[in-house]
Amino acid sequence: MKKICIIGGSGFVGTRCVDLMKNGYNITIIDKVISCKYPEITIVGDIRDKAFLEVNVAGYDLVVLLAAEHRDDVSPISLYFDVNVNGTQNVLDAMSKNGVENIIFASTVAVYGLNKANPDESRKVEPFNPYGKSKWEAENAINQWFNEKGSRNVTIVRPTVIFGENNRGNVYNLLKQISSGKFMMVGNGNNKKSMAYVGNVVAFIEYCANNMNGLQLFNYIDKPDLTMNELVSQVETSLNKAIPSMRLPYWIGLMGGYAFDLMSKVSGKNFPISSIRVKKFCASTQFDATKVHSSEFNTLFTLNEGLDRTLKSEFE
Repeated sequence: MKKICIIGGSGFVGTRCVDLMKNGYNITIIDKVISCKYPEITIVGDIRDKAFLEVNVAGYDLVVLLAAEHRDDVSPISLYFDVNVNGTQNVLDAMSKNGVENIIFASTVAVYGLNKANPDESRKVEPFNPYGKSKWEAENAINQWFNEKGSRNVTIVRPTVIFGENNRGNVYNLLKQISSGKFMMVGNGNNKKSMAYVGNVVAFIEYCANNMNGLQLFNYIDKPDLTMNELVSQVETSLNKAIPSMRLPYWIGLMGGYAFDLMSKVSGKNFPISSIRVKKFCASTQFDATKVHSSEFNTLFTLNEGLDRTLKSEFE
């Protein structure tokens, strides 16, 4: 059986990777916290600890690197670079020392920056936040590592926002707000959002594990993209409930966001509403995934099926 080390395997995506791949591969998790579901195969350690990695990243056919600082509120900001850049370099150095030559790296579409029109993998990167910048620097380190030796294989996956059962990220918060019945649409609701269901993301990672071939780069998005209005309709269908149709003009929503920004600055508290969140909510955020969906990979679920599974699991 192929021996795979999933670094960051105790998290949301990592756990689902193990769920899918545990019967066909010899899996080990490395994470800074022990896996709640798979403690027996977890080695606890931090990717910032190079000596730890040099001992424990040995004897594997493949490393899947999922570990990252990715939340919006990471403090200090330097932590993004300590973990996402220096940590990645530590993994690469440990792989080199131990002769491990295959890596799948989870990056992000945040490397493209804001307000880009459906960028594909050839689009110039312009990361706008520390998370995106740190992931781009990590990609550069991986590309350099690949070029040092001709026998190495690298697959970089840039997923859009990932959602699914038992995740408490941005999509969960949005679905929770919509399903609560207290949701108010800001803007006309025709803006589209790229999303990725975790069941498909991990299936694609497994596909990549079996199709390593030099240096490969993929955006991962489940298509077709849904408008905000279509997303609300999916919530209504899955939960069999009517969602209020109240709408707030964009400019009023934005002014409200600025008001919460001021309150946050004065009080030192974080609020669920801010000007940047209003802007993100009302923007069309789409990314091209033609390369993935024209390959031999087949998704396990449609986007609507993924949303239906998530909604029923979390809110029914």
